[in-house]
Amino acid sequence: MINKVISGAEEAVADIQDGATLMLGGFGLCGIPENSISALLNKGVKGLTCISNNAGVDDFGIGLMLKTKQVKKMISSYVGENKEFERQLLSGELEVELIPQGTLAERIRAGGAGIPAFFTPAGVGTEVAEGKEIQEFDGKKYVRESWLKADFAIIKAWKGDTAGNLIFKGTAQNFSPMMAAAGKITIAEVEELVPAGSLDPAQIHTPGIYVQRIFQGKNYEKRIEQRTISKPIAAVESTASTPTQTGQGLDKNQIAKRIAREVKDGYYVNLGIGIPTLVANYIPDGINVVLQSENGLLGIGPFPTENKVDPDLINAGKQTVTVLDGSALFSSAESFAMIRGGHVDLTILGAMEVSENGDIANWKIPGKMVKGMGGAMDLVASAENIIVAMQHVNKAGESKLLKTCSLPITGLRCVKKIVTELAVLEVMPEGGFKLLERAPGISVEQIKAATEGKLIIEGEIPEMEI
Repeated sequence: MINKVISGAEEAVADIQDGATLMLGGFGLCGIPENSISALLNKGVKGLTCISNNAGVDDFGIGLMLKTKQVKKMISSYVGENKEFERQLLSGELEVELIPQGTLAERIRAGGAGIPAFFTPAGVGTEVAEGKEIQEFDGKKYVRESWLKADFAIIKAWKGDTAGNLIFKGTAQNFSPMMAAAGKITIAEVEELVPAGSLDPAQIHTPGIYVQRIFQGKNYEKRIEQRTISKPIAAVESTASTPTQTGQGLDKNQIAKRIAREVKDGYYVNLGIGIPTLVANYIPDGINVVLQSENGLLGIGPFPTENKVDPDLINAGKQTVTVLDGSALFSSAESFAMIRGGHVDLTILGAMEVSENGDIANWKIPGKMVKGMGGAMDLVASAENIIVAMQHVNKAGESKLLKTCSLPITGLRCVKKIVTELAVLEVMPEGGFKLLERAPGISVEQIKAATEGKLIIEGEIPEMEI
């Protein structure tokens, strides 16, 4: 058996030169190759193109290389809370190509599988599709995307053997299996390195054929981006019993509780970041659902107690979670195959704006703020049932339910229902927001005043139960 073991991170990156293209595994801070990133920092290599879902945070992960100006270009899906990444993007100091998360995963998978191009629905009708070929299949439009490959793929696994076979733990798998195949040279750092033959061949996630160099890493910090622990049930319920201020609308927990009533027994549900993640707290008794997270988890459990926090188990919002009996863990490519393939029954996500035609904008404000589209473009392009949790008006009191979206589009004619602090509304096929319910103490006139788009009112509008 071929032995691929090297001495450590310094040897692993020794031949990486200025201007190289690197793929770096990880989702948020989960599963990032800490030792290799430190070695790249020490080496001082510059002009790098880094392909990674995001760039860590300001003071950890790829964020450290952004600070030292070693990165020339980022190819990512999400900026997130990395302020330096966002600053360099907005100032033009850093070249950035933002790609829908599922497209990013599939482009990497295609690169490793020798498939130069493919078609996906994600991004049709948005700036992501500008200048690209569009074709129609079975009455639906798809955009052509090309493979991604790299000079070096740098990934991190839980266990590996001397032949380069890898096993990942929890949601730390994410992009790493696809990246391993898409790099000319793949470097794997592992928490535990064992002799060939020590691992069960049936448990291997990444076969050694894809790995050229492997070493056992040292002193893993395994930082947690959003350390989230469970609260007593009584404390959760008390936040959503009645509106905090009569006539002022719902708080975020109450919005989540109202949306939870839309979930049906047997649903597979994807929850976006922010308010949607709270929906899991309010699934009605007797309703059995399976929650899917696009970073590679089917069967999300509650937030952990303090003693059960695991940095290798996070959701799409980078929050620590648990897994339920019957859960499954997989790569990001597998996750988005579920989404694009129409296997998810309901998607709940946030928005900055929604138009009366059901268009949604939720990923950037040009010149001011760029968070990235993450998995949203894939979700809205593929899901049949999309519910939006959002604020009805912005901080200036201006409507966010519009005739047409003023911000860059995430998806066209995709939103089916909206729950805001003021109301529950259905987006009608012919256009317009049909008012279904109003929040306790909120009048129809208040909702009219807060809605720029066409508002359809039929009969007496009931007050929602919270």
